[in-house]
Amino acid sequence: MSGSMITINSSDGGQFDAYMVAPESGSGPGLVLIQEIFGINSFLRETAQDFANKGYVAVVPDLFWRFEPGIVLGYHDEDFAKAFDYYGRFDVDNGINDIAATITAVRELPQCGTGKVGALGYCLGGYLAYLTAARTDVDCSISYYGVSIENSLDEADNIDCPMVMHFAGADGFVPPEAVEQISEKFKDCEDIEIYSYPGLDHAFATPGRDSYDEASATTANSRSLALLQRVLGP
Repeated sequence: MSGSMITINSSDGGQFDAYMVAPESGSGPGLVLIQEIFGINSFLRETAQDFANKGYVAVVPDLFWRFEPGIVLGYHDEDFAKAFDYYGRFDVDNGINDIAATITAVRELPQCGTGKVGALGYCLGGYLAYLTAARTDVDCSISYYGVSIENSLDEADNIDCPMVMHFAGADGFVPPEAVEQISEKFKDCEDIEIYSYPGLDHAFATPGRDSYDEASATTANSRSLALLQRVLGP
């Protein structure tokens, strides 16, 4: 992979790293990829490369930098325990501020010729993608099985960018009643697409996870790409 680390200035005077992959053409729209609870691991690096291959300047900020910078975790039991510990220490508001700083930094990159930037996140990142749409000037946002969105529906009216949200029909972290609440809230919003994938569990779009379902992941990823291409290009 052809990625490299860049440094981003936080809004409160700190600095954090982000992993960036640019397309072979050298420039394109920006895409901020938002981590799960496992840091900038191989899944996110491979996802960044995949989007770079599709023409996007993909940037993955290290959102755990305030207490465990550079952490990289896998999906086995020991790393799951660490990941949930970090999740418990994570401050959502700081995370959104760091994502906003990342969006600003990506827009200023010479590789981001259009100035347009989208966001896409998984799990915790799916929740943060939702809040990013509500609290920042991102051009579009995509959420995969975002946890706790139903507890932040009071922020829904602040969203004025197109969104796609993907949910697993048998998700232990996002139960069907939560998806129903979210769907009901956005039922009249033409720019908010919500998809549920029956019978699937959390992380169905993450290769390497036991719950991975290739067919549904392909469908979800195609829907995500359609939004990105419509709003951002290239």
